[in-house]
Amino acid sequence: MLDTTTLRVSFGMVALTLLVLFYFVAYRSSRSAYCGWWCVALGLFLGGSVAYLFDGTSQQVWTNPLGSTLLVAGASSVWAGTRALRMLTFSWPWFLAAPVVTAVAAAIDDPADNTWAGGAVFLALMSFMVGLASRELWLVRPSPTDLLRREATFSPSVRVLSVLSGGFSVFYAARTIVFVAVGPDAVAFDRYLGSEVTTLVTTVLLAAVSFGMTSLSYERETEELRTRATRDGLTGLLNRTEFMRQAAAEWRSKHRSGAHGSLILADLDFFKTVNDTYGHPAGDYALQTFAATCRGIVRSSDLVGRYGGEEFIIFLPNLPAERAEQIARSISERLRATATPNGMAFPTVSYGIASASADSDLIDAIDRADRALYEAKSLGRDRVILSDDGRPAT
Repeated sequence: MLDTTTLRVSFGMVALTLLVLFYFVAYRSSRSAYCGWWCVALGLFLGGSVAYLFDGTSQQVWTNPLGSTLLVAGASSVWAGTRALRMLTFSWPWFLAAPVVTAVAAAIDDPADNTWAGGAVFLALMSFMVGLASRELWLVRPSPTDLLRREATFSPSVRVLSVLSGGFSVFYAARTIVFVAVGPDAVAFDRYLGSEVTTLVTTVLLAAVSFGMTSLSYERETEELRTRATRDGLTGLLNRTEFMRQAAAEWRSKHRSGAHGSLILADLDFFKTVNDTYGHPAGDYALQTFAATCRGIVRSSDLVGRYGGEEFIIFLPNLPAERAEQIARSISERLRATATPNGMAFPTVSYGIASASADSDLIDAIDRADRALYEAKSLGRDRVILSDDGRPAT
């Protein structure tokens, strides 16, 4: 059997190795907050393991409380990292509360003679903080940008990390219960939940979680690159290239099944006047508001993109032109009720609509919608024109 000191040295070496690897492989490339917090956690776990090496010596009066405090601070860092993953705010008082309570509990529990000074508080807070981290991970949802993608799914790395941290929280909860019930010197605690077993479990967990965090960091970097390549940076909508790619694939799929749909081209009226009168930030606000309004009205199966400048394009599979006309009017009605900064009047919108049919293609539908949009502008703007019969919407 390996003794506790050997296991703690091994744990420290593993923590140091993972810290170096994770910092250079994951954090330096992503600079993400959750990766940064995991680096902090690894450093604190390493410091705690080093402090515990002085257990049983004359220095344990301060090293044991320090070790417990650093480990709980590491668990708090894990929790802070999971909150960063959910884009939640960070609070120093909440972060410091658990380590401070651990330090106080250990300091007043005769640490010079009591190896387990403040042990019950330490074990309980480790379980509590890691449990909070597990909960935060379980509550992670796709980002707003991810939600625009119909194929968006939860990252498996997040679920695995949640389960691992949840299991570790349960393990420390069991340690707390047995510690309080029978004490640290009992066979039931020492053999199954003592320092040797815990060090082994924690070593394995550190390696597994570090691997999961690296995988998660890679997934997020890949997703960020994909977003930059497929999304308009200002509005978050599909850019023109990606819209055409997805719409063409959807068009072929619907035509094979004999389904129909509609295509809308929308253009913000007198947009240059908004920029000239109120400044480009007001123009950006108008574009972003229009994009958000479209997302709030269309279905998740519909495609919305920024076609160029102040022009937008919407593909509505399985919806006739008459229904597309209603959607266009709903967008304009909601925009009229939108509050604007600096007393700016929100620009009106002109729409051109074309039906998708079995004997047409995407380019033809865009061309027909564009001609209808041009007619809407020539007739005075702020209206919807259906390309099929050229009649103005009522």
